[in-house]
Amino acid sequence: MTDDPAEAADLICVIDDDADIRGSLDSLLRAAGFAVRTFAAPDEFLACAEADQAVCLLLDIRLQGADGLDFQQALAERSVPVPVILITGHGDIPMTVRGMKAGAVDFLAKPIDEDLLLASVGEAVSRDRERRAARRRGETVRTSFETLTAREREVMALVTAGLMNKQVAGQLGLSEITVKIHRGNLMRKMQAQSLADLVRMAEELGVRDTSATRYHRAD
Repeated sequence: MTDDPAEAADLICVIDDDADIRGSLDSLLRAAGFAVRTFAAPDEFLACAEADQAVCLLLDIRLQGADGLDFQQALAERSVPVPVILITGHGDIPMTVRGMKAGAVDFLAKPIDEDLLLASVGEAVSRDRERRAARRRGETVRTSFETLTAREREVMALVTAGLMNKQVAGQLGLSEITVKIHRGNLMRKMQAQSLADLVRMAEELGVRDTSATRYHRAD
């Protein structure tokens, strides 16, 4: 599956050691238009080549030989970003709190209400699309930044710190007109629509020279 949801159905993965529940969730989700892969144990999920394409993971908390909450934590530690919906027939408040603090989209008790499940899955899919879109934007910003010259990067760092063109010129030993030229070039290369847009990009890239804010602006 690609990042474009129009090209293929969103993939939902299910981990539950109860074959009947896996079957019922598979049927429900496929009827709702999703692609589905089901697993009896976390290891099966990790071994699946399609696992990283999942936009949502339905995860049973109490599995044979495994703890769903521990696996949720392990996914986070591995930086596996799939949104998780926890399901259980033996839930309690501490479990719910732990799961939600770890970033679960929802915590559903068995027998699972189909409408609630589909609503939660819809929320998970929305979160995943936002994450993938943000990742694509980040990749575009990094690619654009690589096209800047060393001087343009220096100008970007100081401009996004709040310095005026005259101050940037003094800091770098350049003429003000040269700074304006570099600034125009980097704005074009970064496809920034405004200074605020450029500041956001600099913060995302970690290149904003915050130490430069100690310089006083000229009147």
